[in-house]
Amino acid sequence: MGRDILIYCGIDWAEKTHDVALVDDSGQLLAKRHITDDAAGYKLLLDLLAEYGDTEDHPVPVAIETSRGLLVAVLRQGKRKVFAINPMAAARYRDRHAVSRKKSDPGDALVLANILRTDMHAHRPLPNDTDLARAIAVLARAQQDATWNRQQIANQLRSLLREYYPAALDAFATWTNGLCRPEAREVLKAAPTPARAVLLTRTQLEAALRRAGRKRGITAEAERLRDAFRADWAHQPALVEDALGKQMLALLVQLEAACTAADDLAEAVEEAFPKHPDADILLSFPGLGVQLGARVLAEIGDDRQRFADARGLKAYAGSSPITRASGKKSSITRRRVKNDRLNHVGYLWAFSALRASTGAMAHYRQRRDEHGDWHAAAQRNLFNRMIGQLHHCLQKRELFDEHTAFPAALAPAA
Repeated sequence: MGRDILIYCGIDWAEKTHDVALVDDSGQLLAKRHITDDAAGYKLLLDLLAEYGDTEDHPVPVAIETSRGLLVAVLRQGKRKVFAINPMAAARYRDRHAVSRKKSDPGDALVLANILRTDMHAHRPLPNDTDLARAIAVLARAQQDATWNRQQIANQLRSLLREYYPAALDAFATWTNGLCRPEAREVLKAAPTPARAVLLTRTQLEAALRRAGRKRGITAEAERLRDAFRADWAHQPALVEDALGKQMLALLVQLEAACTAADDLAEAVEEAFPKHPDADILLSFPGLGVQLGARVLAEIGDDRQRFADARGLKAYAGSSPITRASGKKSSITRRRVKNDRLNHVGYLWAFSALRASTGAMAHYRQRRDEHGDWHAAAQRNLFNRMIGQLHHCLQKRELFDEHTAFPAALAPAA
């Protein structure tokens, strides 16, 4: 079939099979197929698209409800535009065609194809990021997930220790990262219960600290731990305490694995991120190190056409406010629909920038003192400003400059 008629493709994605529908620009269903999620199914799909005019220079656009997986990777080869449609948005489009709320997989594929036919201009195709940027995104997101998982397990362990072993929490309170430190894990393995902790000698504690990799102040730290464990604490009954100790050791195994995964992925990010051309620009911003810089790159990508302007990037990050107006009523609130990963990075970035940048601190204080913002709102405003500056620097290939970024804030200090 020639390409004088526009063709649109919709794919209802599933775990093992997929439903495909092709429509023309009048909405007529041209073809539908049920394919498997394997190489044979992908070939059948590409042959079907080619039969209806798909070429390398003029590929058929595709709408699908996911942005990940092998099927999406196959479709993204070449110049084809692939649109990841939110399932909730697809459900709203489904109500256009049937008020009975009936649903079927072939019908969903047809709905997705018609979304492109009628409203393709209102949806954004998957960005054309480089393979290096996509690889960094995989590593950065995995490291972020591992960090969250590590903290979740550490919180569970802390709650358990509060029930029967407050001496351990008191002993580790002075250490940064507390229970996630290797010294804490080694000591807990040597003494899973308060009764066994009391029996630990100074030599045993020193050996545990050395196994954890500690090099300095071992004797003094062992003495401090010994005094903390031998202080006067309340105890559970012996049998209950032993059972809780076994539960703690099981959690400790999970925490050990989570810490190892987070550290290994952090090393992988540190190896891959500096190779990207945008790394120097990202690292020039105050508050952005390798890990946070990689997370920012993972979410915004390196496709310069992805965001039309800085406002689009700010809305995507959830840093810019949103106005809701109806009649005489109007309210300005923070965005709830956003990229949660990038928004989470924004708070860490803004918080770190307060100490690394005089202009950032002055801007933050101005928002607190003159505008009456609370801490979170002032940080969000700072993040909103800095991510707009990041968009400018990436477009112009410029490094961050403190005096250009915060001229008004730095003037009183000068």
